[in-house]
Amino acid sequence: MPDIELSAGTIAYEDTGGPGPVVVLLHGLVHDATVWRKVIADLGRDHRCIAPTLPYGAHRTPMRPDVPLSPDSVNELIAEFLDRLDLSEVTLVENDCGRAQTVAGRHPARLARLVLISCEAFDNYPPGAPGKMISLVCKVPGGIGLMARILALKALRRLPIGLGALTKRPVPDEIAGGWLRPLLTDKAIRADFKRYNAGVRKTELLEAVEGLRKFDRPALVVWATEDRMMPREHGRRLAELLPRGRLLEIEDSCTLIAEDQPEALATALREFVAQGTGGGS
Repeated sequence: MPDIELSAGTIAYEDTGGPGPVVVLLHGLVHDATVWRKVIADLGRDHRCIAPTLPYGAHRTPMRPDVPLSPDSVNELIAEFLDRLDLSEVTLVENDCGRAQTVAGRHPARLARLVLISCEAFDNYPPGAPGKMISLVCKVPGGIGLMARILALKALRRLPIGLGALTKRPVPDEIAGGWLRPLLTDKAIRADFKRYNAGVRKTELLEAVEGLRKFDRPALVVWATEDRMMPREHGRRLAELLPRGRLLEIEDSCTLIAEDQPEALATALREFVAQGTGGGS
């Protein structure tokens, strides 16, 4: 997996290469690029899929301690990543977290399309029981390590404050274990995670609404019908405020649609990119 040195530190990323349309896939907290592995295996046959591992707790290389790390700084980091790789006509896709909303509003130049998949939005930030739990443990000395140890126990992994809130089906042990290992083994990663969550501004995604209203490119909102963290009505609201937005709901899935329904999601992304390339919305 290649990596790139950005202003905040080193970011690893997967890049399938090839001449196809560029799709950049962003993940959520305590996940890495492997959350997209099934979608990339399908979509990567005819698209250039790029999936960075953002500094959300599952990253392997700590960020620079002298550079601010927060949701706001990650918004800028994503824009810098697109610039440094000189990507254009990008379909920016995000699941779980809400950073793509702010990026689309503030840094639309490299974007051709936007896809928001069951994600934080409006006032649901931090979202659900897991989001509130993370906010709490980051304020308690030793809380992050304790959280990681609890979630690392296979018998407890499906708790409603863990992956049980995000997926209908168990995530393979080797994948879930990889997500948690950096928090378990590296105090610098735990420090990054604490810094990031200390910088959460509850108004960020409410502020992002104005930028989304001005985003005049094709946009697809994909929502899981059985999502336990992201209100179903938020999918409809996002699609309505985006000038060229439309809503697609995927059944038999929770938040991480890439885990629960990867074939349906890959098909939806392929069709959406093809429509946009042809000039439709």
